[in-house]
Amino acid sequence: MTPAVLVLTGPVTRDEVPGLCDEVRGRLAASGAAVLVCDVGGLGPPGLGVVDLLARLQLAARRAGGRIRLRDADPALHALLDLVGLRFEVDGEPEQREPALGVEEAVEPGDPAV
Repeated sequence: MTPAVLVLTGPVTRDEVPGLCDEVRGRLAASGAAVLVCDVGGLGPPGLGVVDLLARLQLAARRAGGRIRLRDADPALHALLDLVGLRFEVDGEPEQREPALGVEEAVEPGDPAV
């Protein structure tokens, strides 16, 4: 099932956040999916307002029984989210249990078999 996509363009004001939270809940309910993709490429430079927005959207999604996944996130946004301790799934990143493509384990001669 293809997840629904919510395109976020900024800057987003505090007054717009409740409406976006309602949008997240509505799209998750309408699609029946567990994941809503949020395209954050148009939010502009990352700051604490963006962090607050994403945290509230994730909370709204969790309360609706789903979660959000970020698409087109700026590397600075990743760094800021890590700094404040928030983790989000990101489109294009391998899942934790899957090795990255093109990575092979090297075996040295003389290594014991596992």
